[in-house]
Amino acid sequence: MHRAGTIALTALAPISWGSTYAVATEFLPPDRPLFTGLMRALPAGLVLLAIARTLPRGVWWGKAAALGALNIGAFFPLLFLSAYRLPGGMAAVFGSLAPLWVAGLAVLLLSEKPTVRTLLTGIAAALGVSLVVLRATAALDTLGVLAALTSSASMAAGTVLTKRWGRPEGVGPLVMTGWQLTAGGLLIAPVAFLVEGAPPALDGRAVGGYLYLALVNTAVAYWLWFRGIGRLTATSVTFLGPLSPLTAAVIGWVALGEALTPVQLLGMAIALGATLLGQGKAAAPKGGPPGQSFRSTEGIDQKDSMDLMGGAVRR
Repeated sequence: MHRAGTIALTALAPISWGSTYAVATEFLPPDRPLFTGLMRALPAGLVLLAIARTLPRGVWWGKAAALGALNIGAFFPLLFLSAYRLPGGMAAVFGSLAPLWVAGLAVLLLSEKPTVRTLLTGIAAALGVSLVVLRATAALDTLGVLAALTSSASMAAGTVLTKRWGRPEGVGPLVMTGWQLTAGGLLIAPVAFLVEGAPPALDGRAVGGYLYLALVNTAVAYWLWFRGIGRLTATSVTFLGPLSPLTAAVIGWVALGEALTPVQLLGMAIALGATLLGQGKAAAPKGGPPGQSFRSTEGIDQKDSMDLMGGAVRR
C-alpha cells in the first residue's frame, strides 16, 4: 500500500477516538471513567487474543506488559482523570503536545533528530487544538494538569518504544494490539474496582456503547494505530493525534447541537494544516531493536488476515 493510504488508514484511529466523548456522555453511566477504560481495553484485548491464539514468548512478556502499561494501562486512567478535572477541553490541549514529546523521545531512542519544521508544526498543532476546545472560563487544576501531561507523555513513550522494539518475527500488529490491550486492561481492573467499586447496572444503551468502544473504538482503532507505527515514523503517526479533538468538536456540532465559532474554525484549519505538514517526507521505518527490521509488512498483514479468518472459522 502507498504511504498516503497507510496514513489515511492510520488516521481512522484518532478519528474514531474523537467519538469517545459523545458515546460516553450519551450512552454510558456517568462518573465511571475507570470502568469505562477497563471496558474499552480488556474485552477488546481478549477478543483479539482469542482470534489470534498467539501469546508472547521470552522477553516479549515483559515488553508487551510495558507497552500495554504505557499505551493503555496508564494512559486511559490518566486521560479520564484529566478530562474530569480540567474543564473546557483543556485535557485535549495537553494531549496535543504528544508530537513534541515524541520528537524528544525519538532523539534518545530512535536517533531521529527533530527538525525545526517538526517543532514548529507541533506547536502549531497544539495552538490549533487549543483554539478549538478551550473556553474562556477554563481553570487550571494541579492534579488535572499533571495527569494530562503524564498521560500524553505515557502514550508518546509507548509509541516510540513500539517503534523501537518492533515486533517478534511472524507476529503482526493484530497480535501486538491484543497483547497490549489485555496487559493494559489487567492493570486498570484492580484500580477501577478499588476506586469505583462494583460495576454499575447496564441498560441496552450502555451495553451498545461499551460494545462500540471495545470493538470499533479500541480493538480496530488500536490495530490501525500500531500498524501505522510499523510503517511510518513515530513523529508522523503522532501528528495524526489532533484529529481526535477535532473529530469530537465536529461530532458535537453535528450530533449534539453545539455551535462552532469562527475562532474554532480557525483552530481547526491550523490543526489540520499541522497534521498534514507533520507527515513530512516519507522515511524508512526504524522499528525493532538492532538487527531486527520490519522485513515484510505485507506478509505480516496477510498473517493478520489469516488470523481473523481462522478465528472466525474456529468461533
